[in-house]
Amino acid sequence: MFFERPDSGGEEAILVHVDFPEGANREDLNEFRELVISAGADPVDLVTTKRDVPHVKTFVGKGKVEEIAEAVRMHDVSLVIFNHALTPSQERNVEREIKCRVLDRTGLILDIFAQRARTHEGKLQVELAQLQHQSTRLVRGWTHLERQKGGIGMRGPGETQLETDRRLLRERVKSIHARLEKVRAQRNQSRRARKRSDVPTVAIVGYTNAGKSTLFNALTQAEVYAADQLFATLDPTLRRLEIDDVGEIVLADTVGFIRHLPHKLVEAFRATLQEAAE
Repeated sequence: MFFERPDSGGEEAILVHVDFPEGANREDLNEFRELVISAGADPVDLVTTKRDVPHVKTFVGKGKVEEIAEAVRMHDVSLVIFNHALTPSQERNVEREIKCRVLDRTGLILDIFAQRARTHEGKLQVELAQLQHQSTRLVRGWTHLERQKGGIGMRGPGETQLETDRRLLRERVKSIHARLEKVRAQRNQSRRARKRSDVPTVAIVGYTNAGKSTLFNALTQAEVYAADQLFATLDPTLRRLEIDDVGEIVLADTVGFIRHLPHKLVEAFRATLQEAAE
């Protein structure tokens, strides 16, 4: 949805990383590179800077935005990816200055999830998270229809179109919520049945691409999709397994973790993550 790649090869991108002090804003640079490559992008340059706190308007500050713009012109790219969550206004402000599409860390992870989703439930969960993320940025897609300034040629249905778009988006979000509630109810029912049968459940949890699915396949002879890439697994898989001195257990393969997983994804994948929590 956010990462429209050309047919030939990966889309070239400039990466932007801010080295913050230890705290909520700090992100890992190596992990960022892995995420970008997992999304199918081709990083051609890296712009880094140090800050104590994000710049309110552009996240990185005026001078650094000019440096990014220069890198965009030099490499002739159409995408800049930030290793941080930007506000909608910061995203728009940077795009306006550098004349190039900007994707933040949340949008990047959402794109990877969209590529990896295989089951109906997984696709619904990803779409929900994408729509919720997009709703705050909706105005960006309709700037050519703004009619707030008035004047000749500036009156018309622009605001109506934007409101229509918002309403359609809200209705779609509501529909997906309802369908995921059914999935959640089915999962709860299955979980209660397992509890009644007194079969213990063991979940394999850990960082994404740590080898959870490979271990799961080795233990259960299952053929769960496993690959050397971030978020290869988005849907939990359950298999019964006989263990010496313990008896029968249910083993669960789960979605991997990552630093600062977007809240919208955690919320959308609540039914899936519940398997690990239980």
